[in-house]
Amino acid sequence: MRPASRRSDVRRTGRSRFQGSARVHDRKGRAIALLAAALVLPTAAGLSAAGVAAAQPPTSTSISATPTPTSSAARQTPGNIQETVAPKATTTVAGTTPAATATTPPATTTTAAPTTTTTTTTVAPAPAAAPVISARSAAAPSRSIPGVSKVQWISDRRVALWVDSAAMGAPFQVQILLARDWNSNPGATFPALYMLDGLRARDDESGWTIETDAASFYADKNVNVILPVGGQSSFYSDWLEPDNGKFYQLETFLTKELPPVLENSMRTTSSRGVIGLSMGGTSAMFLAARNPGFFQFAGSFSGYLSTTSLGMPQALQYAMQDAGGYNVTKMWGQPSNALWAAHDPYIQAENLKGTSLYISSGSGMTGPYDQPSGIPGVSTNYAGMGLEILSRLTSQSFATKLNKLGIPAQVNYRPSGTHSWPYWQFEMHQAWPQVANALGVAVSAPACGLGGDIGAMANANPWLGGCVTGEYSVAGGLAQDFRNGRIFWSGGTGAQVVTGMIGGEYQAMGGPSGPLGLPTTSEFGTPDGRGRGNHFQSGSIYWTPQTGAHSVRGAIRDLWSSQGWETGPLGYPVGDEINTPSKDGAVQGFEIGAIYWSPTTGANGVQGLIMGKYGEMGYENSWLGFPRSSERGPIRDNGRFNEFEGGNIYWSPASGAWSIKHGAIFEEWGRQGYEGGRLGYPISDEYAFEGGVRQNFQFGTITVKGGNIQVA
Repeated sequence: MRPASRRSDVRRTGRSRFQGSARVHDRKGRAIALLAAALVLPTAAGLSAAGVAAAQPPTSTSISATPTPTSSAARQTPGNIQETVAPKATTTVAGTTPAATATTPPATTTTAAPTTTTTTTTVAPAPAAAPVISARSAAAPSRSIPGVSKVQWISDRRVALWVDSAAMGAPFQVQILLARDWNSNPGATFPALYMLDGLRARDDESGWTIETDAASFYADKNVNVILPVGGQSSFYSDWLEPDNGKFYQLETFLTKELPPVLENSMRTTSSRGVIGLSMGGTSAMFLAARNPGFFQFAGSFSGYLSTTSLGMPQALQYAMQDAGGYNVTKMWGQPSNALWAAHDPYIQAENLKGTSLYISSGSGMTGPYDQPSGIPGVSTNYAGMGLEILSRLTSQSFATKLNKLGIPAQVNYRPSGTHSWPYWQFEMHQAWPQVANALGVAVSAPACGLGGDIGAMANANPWLGGCVTGEYSVAGGLAQDFRNGRIFWSGGTGAQVVTGMIGGEYQAMGGPSGPLGLPTTSEFGTPDGRGRGNHFQSGSIYWTPQTGAHSVRGAIRDLWSSQGWETGPLGYPVGDEINTPSKDGAVQGFEIGAIYWSPTTGANGVQGLIMGKYGEMGYENSWLGFPRSSERGPIRDNGRFNEFEGGNIYWSPASGAWSIKHGAIFEEWGRQGYEGGRLGYPISDEYAFEGGVRQNFQFGTITVKGGNIQVA
């Protein structure tokens, strides 16, 4: 029987599989056979929304107790946000290896040194020049949020939170696309729209932002879009047992642990909607049914809306095994367990009264976003065809039950289309008017115009996309938001563009009201072709694909710039400036080392193997204290050294890096000519020796015992 005939039969009879129809059971059996032959998940279904034309698929007659008008808005193409796309050039600083993490002093690195030797240079290290003591950098805003272990700003209106979960015993990542008026109306709060992923949900980013234009589409919508990241094969439910290294308790997380964080710290109201695709569509419906009143809207795009009917537990087991090697019985037990019925949208349908519902599915036939296979009506996306047929069958059964219960729903049976992202992007657009009405926000964004210097800058940078707000006041000037960034203006700085992850770091630093002030440049490319940057009234932000975006301010920035910015010996910043934990000072990590600042020493850089030795000694908490100079050299045999409050660290290719304390040994070594004298470089730290102390050098030792000094 041809697929078109099956579609016609289903639409003509309108009978539910749960009414004992042998014809429908037979159709479902064929769908499951196809599913077993080639069952894969949405993100592997063979299509991405990227680059797909905005043509609307033909829409079949809606079956709805109370139809809601649907939007035919064309797809918005995301702008080319420059620093969020890695530049082709990936050249690293020559001869160096990257330093460690952003929040701790870098790990040991190797400073480049020529392999050839030169004539011995006898240079006595002079006392460090009196430092220029710049004032301490202005305090940065706290990035901590109660109940959140980590915060990462991806752009000015996209933030990742690792929210603590007592239920799961570990933080779980949630990304938020912040509402249109987040910046322009800082006192406003906004409804939440949860968007659930498919079975192969990734741990780094939601499929909604990977595969669709969700970030651009919602940029002018006044809702906070909540994107759980991860949850592969979880069905966003509370599992009975751990499996494959995961113990999902995602229903508890989404409905109990996450809301207080959103409402207390992220300006989110208790008005909520939920949308899901495939696995997420199933979850959207049962989460709404199991938690009456929690969601005011629930939408399923190609979801499986019956989980207990004949063959469905086996189909879910096959799918979950394929997507991560999970065992379905760890989730809800054996099919006879009551948890299966408790998570079946069909069985729980009565609990959806009062919830605005949106249900859609394709037919499995070749649609406008599919590649024909040569067989009439069949695309090359064979797995997506089988999955969508299964979704259509269960969605029809679910819709039939809703009608019997008198529960209104917007139901869209598309005459074509497979189980793939371009169709879910289309449904996301189509569902918006109903979502907006259910959550009490305007369907359309207010008009925003362009004018003056900001308008001229926007016209010169069309990749910013359309405006989403009008101009509004910020500290010291004006701003206007666009789909892909912001433009700031003041009489002293002019109009400047801030976007992408640099925009995220700027937001985290408090924007114009924070210590950086207003931007004084638009985003620019760095000379090495590797990174991007913006300068501000009181600092800079630099970004590369490898290091992320970090601000550099105050005396640390002054030193970094004097050494050549990112082309200097330290490379790009890999972390933000932080206070040193036990002493009055600050430190910032760079690729090849770190810059330390204290009120008495000023700002000085430490790098390479000298940095490694400094870390081994305990950084500023050791007897060395803060650095009093940046790295100096080359000296004898291409060596280098740094001066510290309590001594020096010397390095050469032949001797390695060793510390030497201020005191008798250091003074005697100086009388011998330091590294240029007969003893050469130190090859050990000072150590206890026969009631005194000794230090080894390349060509001898210095021993201090009972006030006597012996050079051997």
